Amino acid sequence: MKVLLRAATVYNPQSEFHLQQQNILIANGAITYIGPDEQEADKVISLDGLSVSAGWVDMNAYAGEPGLEYKEDLESLAAAAAVGGFTEVLLLPNTEPVVQTKGAINFIKNRTHTLPVTLLPAAAVTVDALGKDLTEMIDLHQSGAVAFTDGTHPLQGADVILKALQYLQPFDGLLMNRPEHTRLTENGQMHEGEASTRLGMKGIPALAEEVTVTRDLQLLRYAGGKLHFSLISTAAAIAAIRNAKAEGLQVTCDVASYQTAFTDETIEPFDTNYKVNPPFRSAADAVAIKEGLKDGTIDALVSAHMPQDVEGKKLEFDLAEFGIINLETAFAVANTFLELPLEALIEKLTVNPRRILGLPEARLAVGEAANMTIFAPDQTWLPSVEKSKSKSYNSPFFGRELKGKVLGTIHKGQLVLNGSF
Repeated sequence: MKVLLRAATVYNPQSEFHLQQQNILIANGAITYIGPDEQEADKVISLDGLSVSAGWVDMNAYAGEPGLEYKEDLESLAAAAAVGGFTEVLLLPNTEPVVQTKGAINFIKNRTHTLPVTLLPAAAVTVDALGKDLTEMIDLHQSGAVAFTDGTHPLQGADVILKALQYLQPFDGLLMNRPEHTRLTENGQMHEGEASTRLGMKGIPALAEEVTVTRDLQLLRYAGGKLHFSLISTAAAIAAIRNAKAEGLQVTCDVASYQTAFTDETIEPFDTNYKVNPPFRSAADAVAIKEGLKDGTIDALVSAHMPQDVEGKKLEFDLAEFGIINLETAFAVANTFLELPLEALIEKLTVNPRRILGLPEARLAVGEAANMTIFAPDQTWLPSVEKSKSKSYNSPFFGRELKGKVLGTIHKGQLVLNGSF
């Protein structure tokens, strides 16, 4: 099948056509023409504002398979990811059982062959993600683990982080950690501030993130290695990472694309679809996140896709599970709320995640396999439960107008389109 993207603006710094408007022809899964001339095709995609980039990479998403497929399985996650513009997705290891064996890695790799999205396995740092004994990370790396993290379980022990940083260095492995001092956040429900006090809820203090970032950076200075902070949310943590980068430490970080969409003062009180971890923080933290994205301190944007079934969300706020689904809305939410230039936004979905994870570049050039996302950055749309591909429906964005529409993806020879053209 031949697909023509007519007059598409290219966002791909590795391409000679970066920021140019060109016709792009894809045949049999490969790019066969880029230029101004009209080409014959079986399918033509043409509309005002048509844009294309290398396929987007998500560094933080959760699928329940195996063990918790009722929340999300690999097929439904891949379908949601493709609709959201992602061609590669890093999966958190917190399944049942935890991803910590060669068999678990191979299970994910084997399942990805027929899907329109490449699922990248992250393996647990510690056995059963309990924060105690290290897993066999060398064997897991050789089996195909892309990174190492305990995912939704923040690493607490300084000795564990120190040993992991040292253990990963012989093969240049990446340690990822969500910085949270869990003793300081115990029973916390939302950001600790005036709003939590007014609502009578136990707060999650910014301090819990900040002290953990500071400690982990000290360990990185001592041990060396590569460290990535997942889901940064506070101003002080961003400042510490900015200083560490200036110092020359190998540290990177990401933020959930939705993190500045709301603050603790603007969430709908007691609506569990606003219950995320880390929580929506203060207005000052939101400003710091935007500044960190603009100056390059924050390297990547992630979906932080965390599906929860109805029984986990339709509860009193303090009993409900944390997390929202965001694979399908990640780009639009970022494009709507972050005030980030489009070129920089796309870089944080494409170039930087691939660099951090050690993935090959995806270049839009004749002769290259097509790995691309097609989108219209100025088109508005309304996410809805009826059109969602996820098995779960825990989102505060349903029915809320967003700016930036994903039109489709082309990856592994598969074309996925959202709507007709």
